[in-house]
Amino acid sequence: MILDASADCPPIGWWTPLDSPPDDSRYAVEAALRNVGQAYFVVGPGRHPGIVSSGTAWIAPQGGRPPSLGENALALRAHLPAVHPAQFGSPCFRRRYGLTYAYVAGAMANGITSVEMVSAMARAGMIGFFGAAGLGLERIEDAIARLQADLGNRPYGFNLIHNPSEPTHEAAVVDLYLRRGVTCISAAAYVRLSLPLIRYRTRGIHRSPEGHIVCPNRVIAKVSREEVAARFFAPAPDKLLNELVRTGELTPEQAALAAQVPVASDLTAEADSGGHTDNRPALSLLPTMLALRDRLADRHAYQDSINVGLAGGIATPEATAAAFAMGAAYVLTGSVNQSCIESGTSDLVRQMLAAAQQADVAMAPSADMFEMGVKVQVLKRGTMFPLRAQKLYDIYRQYPQWEAVPPKERTSLERDFFRRTFEEEWARTCIFFEERDPSQIQRAAKDPRHKMALVFRSYLGQSSSWANSGDPDRQVDYQIWCGPSIGAFNEWIRASFLEQPANRQTVTVALNFLLGAAVLNRVNLLRQHGIGLPSDLQTFRPLTRSQIEACLQSAN
Repeated sequence: MILDASADCPPIGWWTPLDSPPDDSRYAVEAALRNVGQAYFVVGPGRHPGIVSSGTAWIAPQGGRPPSLGENALALRAHLPAVHPAQFGSPCFRRRYGLTYAYVAGAMANGITSVEMVSAMARAGMIGFFGAAGLGLERIEDAIARLQADLGNRPYGFNLIHNPSEPTHEAAVVDLYLRRGVTCISAAAYVRLSLPLIRYRTRGIHRSPEGHIVCPNRVIAKVSREEVAARFFAPAPDKLLNELVRTGELTPEQAALAAQVPVASDLTAEADSGGHTDNRPALSLLPTMLALRDRLADRHAYQDSINVGLAGGIATPEATAAAFAMGAAYVLTGSVNQSCIESGTSDLVRQMLAAAQQADVAMAPSADMFEMGVKVQVLKRGTMFPLRAQKLYDIYRQYPQWEAVPPKERTSLERDFFRRTFEEEWARTCIFFEERDPSQIQRAAKDPRHKMALVFRSYLGQSSSWANSGDPDRQVDYQIWCGPSIGAFNEWIRASFLEQPANRQTVTVALNFLLGAAVLNRVNLLRQHGIGLPSDLQTFRPLTRSQIEACLQSAN
């Protein structure tokens, strides 16, 4: 007798059997919780009802008994409808991107969200965004070619990160996406809208024969601040549209159409997460973004809806269920994916992530917005990167040029950080920027503080590459973007097959979150009807992919 019905909650109706009697065994209850594609009834008098999937139910909220019921009728205590994980989130979002599941693998930079990860997600009916931030054009184009050859019409996307320090590189990436036919991007780290972003969004805009405004290129913005979200929920600024008309990128007619559509096709509310983050709490961020979306959508009377998803902290079935319960159109994961075998990082990093707890993260100055003081969230356990990055920023703020730094500090940086002289590190930095953005070198020749910043940014940039390559001699310098969600994930999978990083596959993790959320919905439905369960059945433990598929098969 597993189910425990409260006397304070009256029956919701009556049930008569068809071919099977109710079962109150542990096996029957556990199977009913997992087989989320099958509907069940909870029936029976007293404190310990049973569960059954067949029969006929009459809903009678006032407790009345229809006179036609026979003596074999039992009290109906609860109804568990069939809810497949594919029903979570927004149907509009799933249709728009051709998805089975409203689930996104976020674009972790430097190819951490790899070609292999994006491909695996697409084949499972989800979508992943290749982590193009921090990479050169050649490597990004190689990833485009591989994914387009591998996936055909299956869904995929690429990241476009805003970097105020390197505007020419952002423009070059947009040129590449337009040339290679990348029609979906994740726009991240934007403080204000840029001309390349608007050029991407509006390229090819036209009106269909039915009169519908069509934007061939979709932008999913990822933001954590209301004022930034408001810019993405609004049409492109007239100033940027007029500039695109002036340069011949848009016709006046196309600019008029662009003034009637939002910059973002959809938007991810990014709560406390890895990488660039404002450490916002998801419980307050998502409702705020939804309300802001509704207000601006009403103001502009858009023809198409804007879906709002949630990222940051999605690392357990409970968090997944909560996100969808709050109205998220989709969920987006990042930190947990980095610990999976498809991620573009090293086995050593995966082991470090597998040992992390929620408090093992810290904020540190970022490489791409170093001069602005923007920070990213990283793993601090097993690395000195947060401390060293902060020291570089403090020196940059305090001294106008390298030569003004006290000799003791310079010696420490050259010995422990750069492992070469400042001038040798500057020479290596020049090689990088000669290909990526030569204007940075020209500016450094006139501004010694900028020269110092570029060298410091070089260390910060290389620290991620050392982590991804697994350089054992540089482990103390690893920059591993990570949010506290990795600790929650590690606690959830403790003592399961997923505890070992070698067993972590992105799709298996995603399906566990989705199925687990569906199971927890059933647990909550029982609770709302005054029916308790043993504590071990009120949680969801990780299942293998074959076990998950067997549970989902019951929906067919």
